[in-house]
Amino acid sequence: MMKSETVYKRFQSVANERKHAPFLHVLKETAEIYKIDDGDISYKDMQESVEVWKLKFQKAGYVCGQRIGLLLQNQPVFIEIWLALNSLGISVVPINHDLRVAELEYIIEHSEMKLVISNADRITELQKAVNNRNLAVEIISTLETIPTNLKSDNKIINIDSATECALLYTSGTTGQPKGCILSNEYFLHSGDWYSQVGGAINLYKNHERMITPLPLFHMNAMAVSFTAMLTVGGCLIILDRFHPKTWWQSVKKSKATCVHYLGIMPSILMSHMPHADDMKHNVRFGFGAGVDQKLHASFETRFGFPLIEAWAMTETGSGGTISAHTEPRKIGLSCFGKPQSDVEIKIVNDEGNNTKLGVPGELLVRRKGPDKRYGFFSGYLKNDIETQKAWANGWFNTGDIVKADEAGFLYFIDRKKNIIRRSGENIAAVEIESVLNRHTSIKICAAAAAKDDLRGEEVAVLIILNNNSDNYDTAVNIVSWALNEMAYYKVPGLIKFVTELPLTATQKVRRGDLKKIVENMKNNNEFHDMRNLKKRQL
Repeated sequence: MMKSETVYKRFQSVANERKHAPFLHVLKETAEIYKIDDGDISYKDMQESVEVWKLKFQKAGYVCGQRIGLLLQNQPVFIEIWLALNSLGISVVPINHDLRVAELEYIIEHSEMKLVISNADRITELQKAVNNRNLAVEIISTLETIPTNLKSDNKIINIDSATECALLYTSGTTGQPKGCILSNEYFLHSGDWYSQVGGAINLYKNHERMITPLPLFHMNAMAVSFTAMLTVGGCLIILDRFHPKTWWQSVKKSKATCVHYLGIMPSILMSHMPHADDMKHNVRFGFGAGVDQKLHASFETRFGFPLIEAWAMTETGSGGTISAHTEPRKIGLSCFGKPQSDVEIKIVNDEGNNTKLGVPGELLVRRKGPDKRYGFFSGYLKNDIETQKAWANGWFNTGDIVKADEAGFLYFIDRKKNIIRRSGENIAAVEIESVLNRHTSIKICAAAAAKDDLRGEEVAVLIILNNNSDNYDTAVNIVSWALNEMAYYKVPGLIKFVTELPLTATQKVRRGDLKKIVENMKNNNEFHDMRNLKKRQL
């Protein structure tokens, strides 16, 4: 990567070479949802659209260093506008379509965006958010004229790899979301990493067709899938979201050669009845994280391609990515490989000391070489204290609990904040969820710590059932089953049947909200208390 390179410049270079080759592909079902045309969008088509948008923003007076919010879901126009703004050194702030007024207020004000371009159906709510905070921010749809930017700063700023490309807000699973400043370098390195890493995720130039149901406001789709396909001259198929019933139809129709996933997706797909056509597709690999340990091997056997488990965060980008893309992949053990030669790691305890081999601790990462932050985020917007805390002692403190084996392979345990400390035992919420989700009556569940006078904390679980038998007898059945599946102390002592869970748009549990819900439910005695039952059944 050259210092002067930007995402726009890389796109221009590849587009000039690939021309009429497909850059994006819109499936008919996606087109119907967004009310747009289906079919291929060539590199040349995209290039022309980008230049039209670029001229509009130039004429309206928007300049390098400013930010513009995009609430456009996974539509091709999101990419058109992003590339156009990138050519001018203007950063985009992708906005989660599921956010409501109070959340929109925070992001619009905190980011200091000058303009929001939105789907028409969200303009009223966005306008309310702006009015509530008395912000001078225009809200328009893609069909409206871009308003003149009267307060533009006309000083010339060099646009290069260090220039801010996007401001991505973390999921906000705990507390207010942080704005991660992501440079052109961040995005370009992601494409370089993916195109060069090899092994089971080897990408072929001018050949790949990658399908993703993940949102463009998430680093996986925006910084990994997009830049990977751009860098190798491939085609990206972006669905509006994950549709379990039509997933394989979409994969086959699009002729996808690789797929991106999150852990919940394989579990849902494996719950469907096997079919003779399960292996009739072009997919060579899936790339993602969090597949259920017990389903990993059976998924690969049934559908005929490997699920490559990886680890990364919005903050680390591909600068600190670790993946199990070479053998042995340690299938079914939550293994995400071991670091490549350009990434350094440490696993430390609460005192900051290295843990013993095989003992779980917090993962710390950084780049090898003079620039320890190469490919990582540039920092949290307006939050130097949190940025410094994240980079304490020269290492990025991930907050993820992992362990390593003698050969250096790493195994994911859980987020540090999700550890339940019960009677001296450290229990990973994700481990409990993974086991319980295999129970035939359970559709999905979420575990959290509940205060317990005797044990310090107790395992509390919210469960969505596959049927309506949400009674004490069902809770007894689940606990009795779980006592044969995991250690006694991990089995939930408190169970509550619910109809919905607090989830992010990427189907991750909003842990901060979950903890509050569990606390309120416990205070209101809403749980089935299974603690005495567990004692009797031992």
